[in-house]
Amino acid sequence: MKKLLGVTALGCLLSAFLVVSVHAQDPGSAIRVSIPFDFTVEGKTLPAGNYEVRRLNDEQSMLIIQNVGHRRDEAMFQTEPEDARRIPNHSLLVFHRYGDSNYFLSEVVTAGEQTGEELRPTRAERTLRSEMAKNNVEPETVTVAMN
Repeated sequence: MKKLLGVTALGCLLSAFLVVSVHAQDPGSAIRVSIPFDFTVEGKTLPAGNYEVRRLNDEQSMLIIQNVGHRRDEAMFQTEPEDARRIPNHSLLVFHRYGDSNYFLSEVVTAGEQTGEELRPTRAERTLRSEMAKNNVEPETVTVAMN
């Protein structure tokens, strides 16, 4: 009887650990962020506002950013893993800014993870970068911390 009780307790403990592990990696969990400027993701311009960023199903490289107040303001995008120089304490979004008002989402960094998620520059961003390079000007990097 003691052996059965011990095995049952161990099974419950392992089940609880598995549920916590799966929940921590839940692809549907969202991170919220307030973005104070209009920005472009995958060629789509989204207005300033409060957004959620989350993984799309089990696809590690597919993310979606969606305006909390206006669900139609959303963009899906594919990322490539990028090793971080250090493990960040805070989640954040990284944008490239060209001129005064052209912001392009370039990276999603999640707190506690060794790898960030980098977006490939779109044709429009590459064109702006090329034009600025002719004047020896680099795009500015702007970060927005997630809630």
